[in-house]
Amino acid sequence: MWVLALALAVGGGWMDLRTRRLPNWWTVSGLAVGLALNAILLGWPGARTALLGAGLGLLVLLPFVWVRAMGGGDWKLMGALGALLGPAQLLVLLYVSAITAGVMAVIEIVRRKRVRQTLLNLGRLVVSIVTLGRRGGGREEVSLDNPKATTVPFGVAVALATIICFGGHWLIRK
Repeated sequence: MWVLALALAVGGGWMDLRTRRLPNWWTVSGLAVGLALNAILLGWPGARTALLGAGLGLLVLLPFVWVRAMGGGDWKLMGALGALLGPAQLLVLLYVSAITAGVMAVIEIVRRKRVRQTLLNLGRLVVSIVTLGRRGGGREEVSLDNPKATTVPFGVAVALATIICFGGHWLIRK
């Protein structure tokens, strides 16, 4: 399953880097393959694990999609990876993806000289998430809808994190 997850993530990262979009045909197909393969290879326990992994990936990232701090394609990619890997391995991948995206964001913020504005926007984003978008000083200021916002392609961060996790998984198994 790790090889399929790696292919899905790297392909998605490439698409996200080039077009800043992750198409439904890619993410939904990945979800279907993860569910089907786990069910075929492992029966009901595999299907259950795939559903739990997909659900966890979608649930954890839903608040970020809700407040428009993350795109729907990134969200669906993580759900598809959860279907392939299951909840335990997905949690590790989510953690490494968040760190990778954070490092990418810091590099981009410093490169664009937007440290002060980013800190203000981060405070608004946190308030917006905590209040489910009801408050936060203007959702449009901290969302993907703002053309002035500094963003990083999360699909690329997920691809890099999947490569790191795949390497770690491979080393542990040796």
